Amino acid sequence: MKIRLSFLLFFALAISRTFGQDTEPQDGSRVISTAVPFITISPDARSGGMGDVGAATSPDAYSMFWNPAKYAFIDKSFGFGIGYVPWLRSLVNDIGLASVVGYGKIGDKQAVAMSLRFFSMGAVMFTDNDGNELGEVKPNEWSIDATYSRKFSREFSGAVAGRFIYSNLVPVDLANLSVRPGTSIAADVALYYHHEMEIKGITASSINFGLNICNIGSKMSYSSTSIVRDFIPTTLRLGPSFDMDIDDYNRISVSLDLTKLLVPTPPVYEVDSNNSVVIGTDGKPVIAKGMNPDVSPVTGMIQSFYDAPYGFKEEMQEIGVAVAAEYWYNKLFSVRAGYFYESKYKGDRQFFTVGAGLRYNVFGLDFSYLIPVKSNNPLQHTLQFTLLFNFDNTKKAEKASGTN
Repeated sequence: MKIRLSFLLFFALAISRTFGQDTEPQDGSRVISTAVPFITISPDARSGGMGDVGAATSPDAYSMFWNPAKYAFIDKSFGFGIGYVPWLRSLVNDIGLASVVGYGKIGDKQAVAMSLRFFSMGAVMFTDNDGNELGEVKPNEWSIDATYSRKFSREFSGAVAGRFIYSNLVPVDLANLSVRPGTSIAADVALYYHHEMEIKGITASSINFGLNICNIGSKMSYSSTSIVRDFIPTTLRLGPSFDMDIDDYNRISVSLDLTKLLVPTPPVYEVDSNNSVVIGTDGKPVIAKGMNPDVSPVTGMIQSFYDAPYGFKEEMQEIGVAVAAEYWYNKLFSVRAGYFYESKYKGDRQFFTVGAGLRYNVFGLDFSYLIPVKSNNPLQHTLQFTLLFNFDNTKKAEKASGTN
């Protein structure tokens, strides 16, 4: 079968974990791959303009994707957001991630939210070995999320979220392809800490800390016959943020995020003189360094902290680092910048981002733009945008209670 190149790129990315790495890569890279990588794409332009930072930034409608515990501290009663991210725009023009999210406060201590992400891979034409067209299909993936967030004290909140993930990479009935849509159910556990401080010469300031373990869930399979199942991108995200209101009009925030995939690191397999993987008496490849990656999701999460074949140094290489700054003028206009770093042995994503935001009454609009340090990013030189609508029923509540 022949399939258009843009589809092959995504199909190979999604199932690469199934086949693993038989030998050590020539360039020394040891990328950890998973199924459904689309759920790791930044869906909103605010965090997209801040180097994919979001663990401890101020809460907004898109907190679902970074740290849902922040919803308990959001200062609006309810709202929603709509976003779109063009993908691989330099190669094709029909691939992108659309998202919609809505939230609502329940009193002062609780909040709920739901969201939907839909990743379209565009139109793909299937052909047989002779080039005869078999039909055009549109592969897609999506996830639907729901969360509950609650304050435990004036400074501390937590949240749990549930997620259903659906990945239909080959939406066509072909008898000689034993494939099927992949599905998974996952959960997030998140914490958020917000502490207000007094600093001389500063109108107001606060230090925040966020932690989110997202996509804790079942493995996924794309085959109706294979017993091999792929890990989904379970991720640990944590970091601090510092906010300063210099005066009544000017506010500056700086943030740091550390991220790590909580899935097993591919081992190094033993090879013979012909550079072929040695198969043991149990019918499985013999591991020379590292640990067996064929474990349960929970075991894989624990094992991911110490299973790197090359020890502590490689474990440190698996941590992504993002730093960002955000400036607001009179809560109406903002500018942002960020930087994301990933080891050259673990994906080599390195990029700067810039962004801007506008807020007027209930309406908000955010933009972001990515500038790659290495020319290997699907979002390079792409403009991303998000629409936001935030509402506050404080006046209605005061009127109902008779307060002037």
